[in-house]
Order: sequence, then C-alpha cells, then structure tokens
Amino acid sequence: MSDAMRQLEDSLTRELARVVVGAEEVVRALLIALIARGHVLVQGVPGLGKTLLAKALARSLGGEFKRIQGTADLMPSDIIGVHVFDEVTRSFVFRPGPLFADVVLVDEINRAGPKTQSALLEAMEERQVSVERSVWPLPADFLVVATQNPREFEGTYPLPESQLDRFMLRIDMDYPSAAVEAQILTRYGGVTLTAQSVLEEIRALERAQLSAARADLERIHIAEALTGYVLELARASRRHPRLTLGLSTRGALALLKAARISAGLRGADFVTPDDVKESAVLVMAHRLVLTPEAALEGASDAEVVRSLLAETPVPR
Repeated sequence: MSDAMRQLEDSLTRELARVVVGAEEVVRALLIALIARGHVLVQGVPGLGKTLLAKALARSLGGEFKRIQGTADLMPSDIIGVHVFDEVTRSFVFRPGPLFADVVLVDEINRAGPKTQSALLEAMEERQVSVERSVWPLPADFLVVATQNPREFEGTYPLPESQLDRFMLRIDMDYPSAAVEAQILTRYGGVTLTAQSVLEEIRALERAQLSAARADLERIHIAEALTGYVLELARASRRHPRLTLGLSTRGALALLKAARISAGLRGADFVTPDDVKESAVLVMAHRLVLTPEAALEGASDAEVVRSLLAETPVPR
C-alpha cells in the first residue's frame, strides 16, 4: 500500500483548502506533477485564481515563490539573470533571475516572445541554465506553473510543440459551479479577510513527506500489458485522422508515471487501466495537434483523447 502518497494528498489538500475553494481535482493534478517532478500548464480565462493557487502551493511546500509576467518585451535575461559589475571585487558576478525559485509562476506564457519561451526549455528539462558558458543548477524541487488564456489571440505567441511537450500535464480551469462561487464570494467578499492574509495561515509541509511519496512511486508495479496499452494509445494517436501530431515518447513516459501516481493515491500498489484513463486527458491533450479541418469543425484535443480511449482495446 502507498500510504505516503495519500498522506501527502491529505496534507496538501487541507492546506490549499484554506485559500482555494472547490479545486480538489486541480490539487490532485498538481500533486501528480509534484511527485513526478513535472511541470504544469494551467489553461483558463483570467480571474479564476490561477496565481493564487500557485502562491498557495509554493507556501505549502515551504519554498521560494517567484512570478514572471509574460509580455512581448520580456527578454531571456529578464528571467535567467545577468552578469553585473561588482565595484568591490572589480569583477563581473552573476545575479540570478526569478527562474531560480522552487515554484515559478509564468503568467500568460503565450504573451512572451519565442526567444524567452525557448529560454525556459533548458530550465524545464535539465533543471539548469547556461549563461556565458557557465552552468547554474536550479533548486532540487524546481516546478514551473505556467498559465495561458486560450481565448485571446491578439499579441500572443502560441507555444511550439517542443515547449508544450516539456509540460507533464495541462489543467483546464473553467468557471466554478454556482455553489462553489457562492462560497468564494462569502469568504472573500468583505474587507478584513483577503486571499493574501489567508496565505499567511498556510503551514509548510514536511519535506520528508514528499520524499516518502516519491520513494513509494518506485514500488508501484505496472504490468507489461499496461505498458503495451500506453504504447498502443501513443501509436493510435500518431495515425489518428484528425491529428497531425500524436503523442511523443516523452508523453508516453509521462502517462506511465502519472498512472502509477494515480494508483498510489488510491492506495494501491499496482496500476489498472482506469489509472491510465484517469491521467490520459491531463497528459495527452496538450501534446496533440489537430488537423486544420478538425479545428475548423470545432473539435478539441480533449475530445480526441477520449475517442482514443474509447477505440483502443483495454488489456484484460
């Protein structure tokens, strides 16, 4: 049994619930990325609490939080850092940028230019940055939470496929239900209680909890037939008539890891097909590229993933 993962989920859900209302599914997705050392792309319209969620996550982890606002004039040096001349030592010293933090929120990442987006590639994949032939390691638990508004196109630069593939999963945030929104208005509708004041009440989790959860991941068994199931999903996506780009090998590995974590979060020590299905939309959707015809017809990447799950035989 994987008790460490469930204990970590209980602790993280309890702390984030102090600030964020009705986001249980989002918290679970963040937890999957956290245990797997993956990065998260949060997609949704403005005003849904994406920034607040990232701040609460950073505080619950006891780590440093930095925010980067995506703009057209944002340069790679603005996020990585620069060398400045030190008058005391009479030499150039490196001054780290906001990328050197435990949790980095890149707000409206699709408003940043291609050069700045590319600067994130090495940081997300290698957990290090290169500046003038020197390599600077990032924090051990480095996590990027990037947001984008899918309904705005003016002044935006769509993320290239190579950048999207670096995100382990994508979370689609929609407007809350009427009951949840009523709770939010009741809680924060006054003057005294604000989200910032509630953030200060969040207690940092013990680092040992996260280490134990990651250790449990290695003990969760996945059968050869289920590995074949994931491979078949990947191959089916590559020959799907409504797609021009299917699931990459990196994406298939991410789906395997997410399925193992999903199994651990329900207290099991083995993966079932349902664990793969539960994680499939989170991991696969943003990696797929629709054909122009499918896009004109109003199809979505999530719908294609669901059709792949329905058409691919499940191992017995």
